[in-house]
Amino acid sequence: MSSAAPRGHVLGRGRYLTLVDDNGWEYVTRHGITGVVVLVAITPARELVLVEQHRRAVGKRVVELPAGLVGDVAGHEAESLMTAAHRELVEETGFEARELEVIGAGPVAVGVSDEEVTFFAARGLARVGPGGGVDSEDITVHVVPLAALRAFLAEKQSGGLAVDPKIYAGLFLAGEMDGRDPRREAAS
Repeated sequence: MSSAAPRGHVLGRGRYLTLVDDNGWEYVTRHGITGVVVLVAITPARELVLVEQHRRAVGKRVVELPAGLVGDVAGHEAESLMTAAHRELVEETGFEARELEVIGAGPVAVGVSDEEVTFFAARGLARVGPGGGVDSEDITVHVVPLAALRAFLAEKQSGGLAVDPKIYAGLFLAGEMDGRDPRREAAS
């Protein structure tokens, strides 16, 4: 994903996304965005910081790791991944990290998008604000003990919410999965 012109023939362009045909394969790209950051934020008390918000594409509220677009703020289009990670964590959750470390990166939905995410471990967290996102967002912050995460996510799913599987990927990359199968954990 980049702010460069998409490869192939542009089939349509919306306010945020462009639909491209690249030699018979259609995919979407975001214009003006240089990346996506996802944060695995664990408090000193071993709690995972999660966010919950309505996602129009799936038509329901989703529990997910804090995340955001890089270069989407006017006047800061050239911001670094690290700067965006710091900004998004504070905006969405009200937590600030003493340390941010890249723990993984790669494409998200290789069949439909050129979007790539970079996962960050966020350590040394301190509450500096309420979180909840910017004015256009309605984000609920959840601080969940890692020991109770499976039950929390199962409860949310049984209540009709979706759980973003990037939670499991992020925990694995942060070394917090201990080799357990996240599908079995969510069902427990």
